[in-house]
Order: sequence, then C-alpha cells, then structure tokens
Amino acid sequence: MTVGSDQFLAQAVVAWQVRHGRHDLPWQNTRDPYRVWLSEIMLQQTQVVTVLDYFARFLSRFPDVGALANASLDDVLSLWSGLGYYSRARNMHRCAQEVMSHHAGFFPATAQQLQGLPGIGPSTAAAVASLCFSERVAILDGNVKRVLTRYLGFDADLAQAKNERVLWQEATRLLPDEELGRNMPRYTQGMMDLGATLCTTKNPDCPSCPVQARCVAYANGNPLAFPVKSRKLKRSAQSLWLLWARSEDGALWLSQRPTPGVWAGLYCFALFDSYQALQAAVAKDGCAGLVDIPAFKHVLTHKDLYLHPVQVVMPRSSRPEASGDWFEPLQWQRLGLPAPISKLLR
Repeated sequence: MTVGSDQFLAQAVVAWQVRHGRHDLPWQNTRDPYRVWLSEIMLQQTQVVTVLDYFARFLSRFPDVGALANASLDDVLSLWSGLGYYSRARNMHRCAQEVMSHHAGFFPATAQQLQGLPGIGPSTAAAVASLCFSERVAILDGNVKRVLTRYLGFDADLAQAKNERVLWQEATRLLPDEELGRNMPRYTQGMMDLGATLCTTKNPDCPSCPVQARCVAYANGNPLAFPVKSRKLKRSAQSLWLLWARSEDGALWLSQRPTPGVWAGLYCFALFDSYQALQAAVAKDGCAGLVDIPAFKHVLTHKDLYLHPVQVVMPRSSRPEASGDWFEPLQWQRLGLPAPISKLLR
C-alpha cells in the first residue's frame, strides 16, 4: 500500500465535482437531512435508476420526517414494495419515530449521534453529517471503497474487519484539511460521484479520472484487482408453493410474514414447503379447483427462491388451513406485498 499526498485527492475531487460531478439527482443540492438520509437508505444495495421513482413517491406521500413517523408501517412497506431489503424500510420507519420522539423532529448534526438511530450505520451517518452539516468525517460506502483502494493500492482483504478499520483511518487522513473543509459536502459528493461514474467496478474510465496521476492501481495497470474481499456469499436455494386463494368477488387470502424471515412484515400468499402441504390446506373444500401456474425463480441476496404459484377460487366462508385472512381489493392494493406477489397480481 502506498501513501498518497494528503490534500491532492481532496483538492482534485472537489474541483472535478464542480465541473463534472452529478448535480441533477433529486436528493442533491440540498442540506435537508431528511432527503439526504432517505436517499442514502434507498441507495444501499440499489441502483440510482431504480431509486428515482421510489424517492419521488416517498416524498409525495411523506414530505417530511413527521409525516413518515406518523404513517403506519403497512403504508411504508406498501410504498417500498419491490425495492427489496425490507429491513431498511422497517428501520427507516423506526428511525423517523425516534427523530420525532427523542430529537424534537430534528436530525442530529454529528455522525456519532446519527449512528444511535435505527438503521443508520457509520457510512450513512457520515454522509448525512458531511453533506448536510459539513462535518469533517469520512464515508466508506461501496463506491468510496473502490476509489480509495485503487488510489492507495490498498490490497488488504476487506473481508477482515481490522483491514476495513485501517481503510477508515486512511479515508479520514485524506479528508480535506480545515481550510478546504468548508467544501466537505462537495468532497463527499465528489467521492461518491467518482466511484459511480468513472471508477466503476468494470471498465473504469481511468483517462478521465481527476486523481489518475497519483493512483497506484492505474500506475500498476491493475485497477480491477481492487478492492480485495475474499469472502464469497454462500448461496442456497429453496422451493416454495404459494397458495393464490381468491374469492369470487376478488378478495385474496393473505398473511403477514413473520419477523425475522423472508419478506418480514409484508403480506403474502400462504407459503408451503411442498405441493402436498398446500393441498392439505384446502383439502376440506376439495383440491379439484387447483390450477398450477408456471414456476419461476426469484433471486434474493443469499438465496434463489423457486416459486410455484397455485391458484384456487374459494367461497368467502371458507378459510384455508393457513394463517391469514381475506382482504378486499381496496385493502390488499394498499398493503406492502413482496415483488413477486405484486408481479403475479398485475
């Protein structure tokens, strides 16, 4: 690992962001911590192009932290449906309530205080504190890790917590000094923009990079070797049968998924580990009306789900042998539903 010039990176990134960085995203050009926090949570593990519509819908329904805190969790999950990683939505709702109840409706101004709120980790806290309150604190999201490890030639394995702590220290060392620190929002945004637009995972645009002159990875011709992270996700697979039970007047049999677990807190068709178990759940009304829908794969972070929907029309007086209840169309259309269920219903 090579140590770079302390202020070269900061100066170059700030100047580049002014001229070439992103300036038209709806959560930019604001010091409103609610909007910045909302975008940071949504952007975790999610691409910008996907977040844009969700961000607009959330602001329309919940224009400030008070509106979000006063909403029901079902309303929040309903708007979040399809964005994935639903624990983010549950923590976001809890966070808004704590901001209202413990901080008089104002987000704390320091990264240390922000980390005390649900769902806000060190990098998210630093992003809000630096972008909104100009605190001199380093972020370390995926984009910034990639920029820093390439710039420094940082080849320690980030799967080990001790090495990530060292990278945090390097990120802090390379922050703008006190004089340049007035540009902390610009620097923080610039580091994120650099990783998102030039210093990308594949095919980085090194010739256009403002820090190319002192980038160790570029000098060595191996930017794709960084960052180093040896631990691989262990994927698993599971088959589930979905009881798509509906009544003649359009009501659906839905149950709220337990927490923790897949689709926790969302409303879903009753799930079964086998076709036989699903048949048993409707046996008292007979299985002759069961209609198999083609199975499909739904990809989660650590698991592939092979989903087998089975339709049946039942009288409202019947109740499958599975937890849940009948929901009228106007009711279930406002619930938080897992993405594959929403797609089936569309």
